[in-house]
Amino acid sequence: MSKTTAPPQRNFRNKSFFETTIKELESHSSPQFLPLSDISLPPSQPRKYFDPYSLNQLAYSIKRDGILQPLLVRPLDDGKYELVAGERRYRVAKQLELDSVPVLIKSLTVQEAKLISLTENLQREDLNPVEETEAVLDLLSLKFNLNTTEVTSLLNRFKDEEKGKIKSQINLPHNDVGKTEIEDFFAPLGLTWQSFLSHRIPLLRLPDDIKVKLREGKIAYTKASAIAKIKSPLMRESLLEEAITKGLSLSQIKEKIKELTESPQFNEQEFTPKDEITSVYKKLKTSKVWEDSRKWKKIQGWLRKVENILEE
Repeated sequence: MSKTTAPPQRNFRNKSFFETTIKELESHSSPQFLPLSDISLPPSQPRKYFDPYSLNQLAYSIKRDGILQPLLVRPLDDGKYELVAGERRYRVAKQLELDSVPVLIKSLTVQEAKLISLTENLQREDLNPVEETEAVLDLLSLKFNLNTTEVTSLLNRFKDEEKGKIKSQINLPHNDVGKTEIEDFFAPLGLTWQSFLSHRIPLLRLPDDIKVKLREGKIAYTKASAIAKIKSPLMRESLLEEAITKGLSLSQIKEKIKELTESPQFNEQEFTPKDEITSVYKKLKTSKVWEDSRKWKKIQGWLRKVENILEE
């Protein structure tokens, strides 16, 4: 099994990289209170997962001391406001059913608001590798006016050029973007475009069930990447759950994958969904799992999930 390289450590604390920061905005604005009902979230937010425990801690702090740092909002044409930065505080305020919250109001374009939102997200201490990658990709898209697919294509083109595999130059949107510009973008991040392409972009191609656990911080990238090599969704999800609940090491995970793939009964190319169901049914018939109330309760939970999916 090939060795999995962990994504390089990030270094996103270089404020000079960002054109605008929350603190700079605060120094030129005075906070005021707005009804919480007048503030809405933008259509797309860089942060996808919020740790429930962390939100509860923040809720306790806000109940005790109030919201100490104002939310940043921008005015909309209908007289309402859109959140730019401070989504955790916003969510907790709604959870606590607060009537109003302190805000800084700043007239920003959609692009400016997105830049600030991405900036705030990248400066989080608890940022996970998946959100990290998505945020950098979004910043690249914003800066060079490309969509994320075009950004990836651009980086792959640079890679091919370095290897001497120069393809015919067709009129693509990213042909005007030079390698030096891309290198200048990545330098303050403590990354190179080569490492981003090799170690970060592949994170976005991981199966959804793996990405969910990475977002939640439940499993390390190296372990997740190893488990992702299992194409069978059922087997992959089973090993993923076991790795998390039992705290399996990377070597233990690789050993289990080896046992699975070397089994005479295992062939992922021929292992159809029907085969998976039949295999599980046979194991259930011969197993005494129902004698273990804890395990049987978990199986019942999965069976209910299957029934719900079938009824959709």
